[in-house]
Amino acid sequence: MCMALRPELFILDELFSGLSMAEVASIIPIIEKLRVGGSTIIMIEHRLRELFRVADRVIVLNYGEKIAEGTPEEVMNSEEVRKAYLGIEVD
Repeated sequence: MCMALRPELFILDELFSGLSMAEVASIIPIIEKLRVGGSTIIMIEHRLRELFRVADRVIVLNYGEKIAEGTPEEVMNSEEVRKAYLGIEVD
């Protein structure tokens, strides 16, 4: 319904939560079409693999504090992000 109004900004909170991979796969082209059309999209999402398929830039919060910002690749290479979200020990 909101797409019919052609907004410039979409705020999506946990869009992929509870969806199957097939459902996510059907939504991603819609998000990509919105981006190509010039819409700004802000997503709050924990399913990183899916988020990184559509995100240009990512901000990572840990307990409300920003711990990383950048491209998906930069964020995943952050030791602080890996420690906080993936449980990887950092020396």
